Amino acid sequence: MNIVTTVIKSRHSVRNFKPDPVNDLVIKDAIECAAHAPTAMNLQPWLFGIIKNKEMLSKIAELADHGKFIAISPLCFAIFGEKKETYYLEDCCAATENLILALQAHGITSCWVAGEKKQYAEAIRKLLGVPENYALVSIVAAGYPAEISIVNKKEMKNLVFFEEFKKN
Repeated sequence: MNIVTTVIKSRHSVRNFKPDPVNDLVIKDAIECAAHAPTAMNLQPWLFGIIKNKEMLSKIAELADHGKFIAISPLCFAIFGEKKETYYLEDCCAATENLILALQAHGITSCWVAGEKKQYAEAIRKLLGVPENYALVSIVAAGYPAEISIVNKKEMKNLVFFEEFKKN
């Protein structure tokens, strides 16, 4: 293994964070990595919000049906995509993954919370004052983990086929 695959394999969703703040240089690096994600025709249709204010984090947590833990996270990122661009969803999901992996490389854990197609997406867009031509794609709660855990993944033999899928 190399450092990149180690970071990828160590990443898993964390919903319980220490209250310690995340260094601004780490945040900047993670956002820069997000902005280097692959994008259709290099359109880069994203807009990244960084939220640290506890009151705003609580408001987002109230709105997000599966994101109540956002209120206890030191920060969250809100990733928006330009709705007029055909592949904004794919592009912004790639940016979200880059963001999460960059955070992990710095020892910052996270949890991706859905935005696209969720009832609260428009309310969060308005709460953050984001223009109407953008849609919320994802929210990423982030911080230092309150506890270290290891998550089991499915075995590769149950996930992979070569050339053609054959039912056993």
